[in-house]
Amino acid sequence: MADESEQAVQAAIDGELRLLDPEVRASSARVLELLDPEFTEIGASGRWWDVESILTVTSAGSVSPESPVEVSEMSGAVLAPGVVHLTYFADNQGHRVWRSSLWRLTETGWRMYFHQGTLTS
Repeated sequence: MADESEQAVQAAIDGELRLLDPEVRASSARVLELLDPEFTEIGASGRWWDVESILTVTSAGSVSPESPVEVSEMSGAVLAPGVVHLTYFADNQGHRVWRSSLWRLTETGWRMYFHQGTLTS
């Protein structure tokens, strides 16, 4: 069971890191492979996002290849079979945010179902 949990958490971490990759973000098709069709986000700004609005932001180059998002303190836990909760700290050019994501296992693999960012100093 521990191996299954560790594999689930690692799959979610891998997906999260891919979503932060500027090359992945530049491709709507690649982003869509990682987002659940029911995806929603409460951004650090307090704004509510869905799949369509997130694709607009990611395709606009919100993360520069020259200044990738720096991630630290990432950890995950299996909440139920097929559901992983990740938390981590992200720094995007001095914009520091605590992030939290829910990933769920679908027929096509692990997909981000919910994401929230909270500004920090």
